[in-house]
Amino acid sequence: MLYMVIERFKNREAVPIYRRFREKGRMTPQGLNYVESWVATNFDRCFQLMECDDARLLEEWAANWRDLVEFEFVPVRTSKEALELIAPKL
Repeated sequence: MLYMVIERFKNREAVPIYRRFREKGRMTPQGLNYVESWVATNFDRCFQLMECDDARLLEEWAANWRDLVEFEFVPVRTSKEALELIAPKL
């Protein structure tokens, strides 16, 4: 399953987050896969697309970052999948 992870940087500070990432990496547990990410131009948020079969892995990963980041996890599907599901109702 795909999840859009919305990360809100505490105190709008990106430097401590990038510093930890440089030192320790993403720190994802096995089974949680990074797909892609985008960062707001003002560096106050990051939007990451992650993939896993067990949503508990997201919480395990987030525990490594909660001192610096507030998380929101949104289950998502591709537009193609959405169209296939909705098409019979059109």
